Amino acid sequence: MLLACDIGNSDITLGLFQDGKWKYVWRIPSIVDRPELFYGIKIRDIFFEVGITVGDIQKIVISSVVPDLTDKIINVTVTLFQKNPVVLGPEIYPRLPIQVLNPYEIGSDLVANAVAAYTLFKRSNIVVDFGTALTFTTLSDEGKILGVAIAPGLKTAIKSLSQNTAKLFDVPLEMPSSALGKGTSHAIQAGILLGYEGLVQSIISKIKFEMKDENLPVIATGGLSSVIKTLLPLYSIIEPNLTLEGLRIVAIQEGRQS
Repeated sequence: MLLACDIGNSDITLGLFQDGKWKYVWRIPSIVDRPELFYGIKIRDIFFEVGITVGDIQKIVISSVVPDLTDKIINVTVTLFQKNPVVLGPEIYPRLPIQVLNPYEIGSDLVANAVAAYTLFKRSNIVVDFGTALTFTTLSDEGKILGVAIAPGLKTAIKSLSQNTAKLFDVPLEMPSSALGKGTSHAIQAGILLGYEGLVQSIISKIKFEMKDENLPVIATGGLSSVIKTLLPLYSIIEPNLTLEGLRIVAIQEGRQS
């Protein structure tokens, strides 16, 4: 079994790959001031609930965009599984099947996305990741990351608005029937969800224009990739576990190098 760990700003996503598929995917909130013991107990309890022992894990791979959590999770995996994890970062980028732009600036989660997308299509493509941030990563036919566009994620944008209004609103991520908001929640839905509909359409269109390829494959990933239904026809494929899949490919390749 392979355990992939994607440490993001909102959640730590854990994926367990077995028998050719992601058998389990779990999420733990990313809380930087929690001690290692907290995460160790969380992971151990998750495994206990599904009847998997730590000895079943043969390989571990980690991506992190939260420096304050990186060493904690590495130490937890070493303690629990008695194995050194593969950590996706600039040191191993030269061995990947893609070329990484600005290796010390780009998030390793975007690199994992790019690895999975290029492995899937073997040509230029766009990866749209609906996470804490909304990102658009474009690759060339040769597998080079050409550039990234970043905007606040859907939940991030709604949370920002909600926290700065006189009253706090729990706004559901549902497409409104009208752009004419009849109340605060409806108004935020109209502004954010309809606004992001146009944002995603516009950025994809501009990338395709710059790439001179209207048939450029577009891969959507992230937990909110299917929220805006009107965008679904733009995507060649929706793969919620794209980052984990990229990490799996990296782990296999690094295993061959050792």
